[in-house]
Amino acid sequence: MTSIPLSRPVVDDEIRHAVLTALESRQYILGPESKAFETEFAAYVGTEHAVLTSSGTAALWLVLRALGVKPGDEVLVPSHTAFPTVEAVCFAEATPVFVDVDPWYGFDAADAALKITPRTVGIVPVHLYGQPVDVAAMMDLASRFGLWVLEDCCQAHGARWGDRRVGGFGRAGAFSFYPSKNLTVMGDGGALVTNDGEIAARARRLRDHGRLNKDVHAEIAFNLRFNELQAAIGRVALRRLDAGNARRRALAARYRENLAGLPLALPVERPRGHHVYHLYVVGTPRRDELASFLRDRGIATGIHYPVPGHRQPAVEHLPWVALPATERVVGEILTLPMSPGHSEAEIDAVAQAVREFFGG
Repeated sequence: MTSIPLSRPVVDDEIRHAVLTALESRQYILGPESKAFETEFAAYVGTEHAVLTSSGTAALWLVLRALGVKPGDEVLVPSHTAFPTVEAVCFAEATPVFVDVDPWYGFDAADAALKITPRTVGIVPVHLYGQPVDVAAMMDLASRFGLWVLEDCCQAHGARWGDRRVGGFGRAGAFSFYPSKNLTVMGDGGALVTNDGEIAARARRLRDHGRLNKDVHAEIAFNLRFNELQAAIGRVALRRLDAGNARRRALAARYRENLAGLPLALPVERPRGHHVYHLYVVGTPRRDELASFLRDRGIATGIHYPVPGHRQPAVEHLPWVALPATERVVGEILTLPMSPGHSEAEIDAVAQAVREFFGG
């Protein structure tokens, strides 16, 4: 019996030392570690600003507020994504307009173009599973219709389109640092990145009760601040990110070789896209049987995501929309174990179990 988790974040002496150093500094909220992490993360993505906040969801909401989204505005968003993407749009009081997926599980710009109305103000494409969306099609759509773009990069730290990293193409990008992410702070946390100084400045106010200074509040906001212990972890993780992504790509190549020839849809990398494999997602109509077979052998799997956004009870008040590609893929997708902390032997064991299931 094996025991292979879906993800395995690395915790070692360098991370422990960074946490203890931050702890002993006696500065715990938005201190020097946070400021350094913001500077380093912005430089990594290739933007002028990074603003740390409490989660990726908070990062999306801060940008939407900074962009001036208001009730009655419509925002194009994929249905096939983690629901917090949709949730942020709703919490900003805009109406999500659901878009179907393309063959790479990404935002289908052609379908999106059919859903633009005079009330449409922007696009929130999701670089899902570590795979960039078709950035050229996305930016062309935005340019033709005068829309802003807010990139959801919560699963795509270090992913590239051409020679540029995701997050710097639109007005802003949002990242999550949840424990399973390619870059983690060992808890909830997030950041927005932008080249727009006004968006960055307003987001900094909004994450800290709308303050202009300690005693003066310019607007009603909330507490969405970041802490020094997690910033210290994030700075270590950022230095390791490219190596970790290279490791993920190597393990994905090992999966691809070991699973070749099976009646199983394997991840296909988009032309011009540099996939960083936050998740390794395969597809089969026998998904539930395969998941059960692997579970019995101590191998964890996941489904990202079985219930698409347009079918969530929280938005059942919105008009029904037909999304045939999304409806098909959510019944077939299965996530296999993937992280830099996995060994080649573990990946081989997963692949061998999958082959056994299919009689290979």
